[in-house]
Amino acid sequence: MSAQLLFRDKYVYADGAIREMVIWRLPEVDSERPHGLKYRLYYGFPGNCLVRYDNERGKGDHRHEGDQEMPYTFVSVEQLIQDFKADIERLRGEQNE
Repeated sequence: MSAQLLFRDKYVYADGAIREMVIWRLPEVDSERPHGLKYRLYYGFPGNCLVRYDNERGKGDHRHEGDQEMPYTFVSVEQLIQDFKADIERLRGEQNE
């Protein structure tokens, strides 16, 4: 049995930036993905990733911002998307101050 696509969304901003979110349900949970999900959330320009959340094998849940990579504590899909969108708003200067 293979992974089941749960969610896919892609949006291209007027300035050419791309936001793409893809989430799959895995056939089995394991020690690296105890939540049973595989995901990739990307924001950036072609050839220039500004922020990315993913959980590739061997690294577990983590996020990239620029050249930095740091662990990410997965709580829920809703929180993952909320954190990702908050990063995009911050990077785009769209925070409500």
